Amino acid sequence: MQHDDPRNGESTHRSSKKPKISSQFITESDIRDEFSHHHPRVARINNGSFGSCPGSVLAAQRHWQLQFLRQPDAFYFNSLRDGITASRKIIKDLINADHVDEVSLVDNATTAAAIVLQRIGRSFAEGKFQKNDTVLMLHCAYEAVKKSIQAYVTRAGGSVIEVRLPFPVNSEEEIISELKKSIDEGKSNGRRIRLAIIDHITSMPSVVIPVKELVRICRAEGIEQVFVDAAHAIGSVKVDVKEVGADFYVSNLHKWFFCPPSVAFLYCNKSTTSSDLHHPVVSHEYGNGLPIESSWTGTRDYSSQLVVPAVLEFVNRFEGGIEGIMKRNHDQVVKMGKMLVESWGTNLGSPPEMSAAMIMVGLPSRLCLNSEKDALKLRSHLRDCYEVEVPIFHQVPKDGEEGVRDKDGFITGYVRISHQVYNTLEDYEKLRDAINQLVEDGKTCKMLFKE
Repeated sequence: MQHDDPRNGESTHRSSKKPKISSQFITESDIRDEFSHHHPRVARINNGSFGSCPGSVLAAQRHWQLQFLRQPDAFYFNSLRDGITASRKIIKDLINADHVDEVSLVDNATTAAAIVLQRIGRSFAEGKFQKNDTVLMLHCAYEAVKKSIQAYVTRAGGSVIEVRLPFPVNSEEEIISELKKSIDEGKSNGRRIRLAIIDHITSMPSVVIPVKELVRICRAEGIEQVFVDAAHAIGSVKVDVKEVGADFYVSNLHKWFFCPPSVAFLYCNKSTTSSDLHHPVVSHEYGNGLPIESSWTGTRDYSSQLVVPAVLEFVNRFEGGIEGIMKRNHDQVVKMGKMLVESWGTNLGSPPEMSAAMIMVGLPSRLCLNSEKDALKLRSHLRDCYEVEVPIFHQVPKDGEEGVRDKDGFITGYVRISHQVYNTLEDYEKLRDAINQLVEDGKTCKMLFKE
């Protein structure tokens, strides 16, 4: 059995000790030093896209890289697997998994989605599922997940039901109601929902989803398996996979947990039949269980998977450890969001309690942001002319709905601001002032295309 393979990290010794948190907490000066490699003039309020990595963790990464370069064979035979197992054990404790062999380290959430959806696609192709059976997902699921469904599920005969996420959203009940309606649709005409894909925190627009309640509803409705795409979760919200109750749960470690890109963990519940889950890159570990398959996919740089202990040391320099960082980032992003709303006369895209370390803020209607092309142009303009990096979301009005207004018209654009420990008030003031300047100058998105 794969669970008995010593490379999975199983041992009779179980540590119940919590990570030690430093008695001398990190200072603001220390934080500036840790992130001194960031561009000094750019207001980097887009941590949600690519994450960030402190200097001490980059030094640990370089140590692992040099170990390989100095003596690759010794690194492979003596260090690599033990190092990856050590990282998996830390993640297992952080997410409250029962067994270390429930945790695999992969490149990113996209890889994890491919692992799960390949399995679903094979079940359609092999006739285990009926051709009219379906997969359920949120309509604002990450585009790579949608493409994976297209590649592995729909081409094998499966169908897709999308849950419309209301936005701006005012309450969790709005999301729950939409899920229930979509489940009814998915089960119509004798179909079965074979997999539900639920975001923990949607990417764009960014909203914290009531994931535990949605998983509970899926179970009650007889949905066979649930996959939680929590790319933004670990490091920004509490992650307890037993409380969530999903079969599969993935979160990137390079977004909000300070690992260098790219690495994610994929949790597969031990009670789920997982012997037919495989890494999409087949190497000589094929068939030895997903955690082992994922630990060797050929010669490559594994350092991002090996630095998790160094990341834990870094986060424990903060008062409250990772929980303290999460509270700090949430409180600050809400504060900055409200500051922008007051200045621009707009709105937040969700209540503060439905945000983590990112929040959506409405843009003034006078910018006339009317398309995805407008959003990309405005984002580039802010980057090139104001040295502000922030994603911009175009809100497509629903048929028959007027949407949210400011004093001049309908709000059709939102910025997604992030807050990480390196951010300062000046970053958000720079964004505030840039937008105000564009409005005062009478600039619209259409005009920006002409510049």
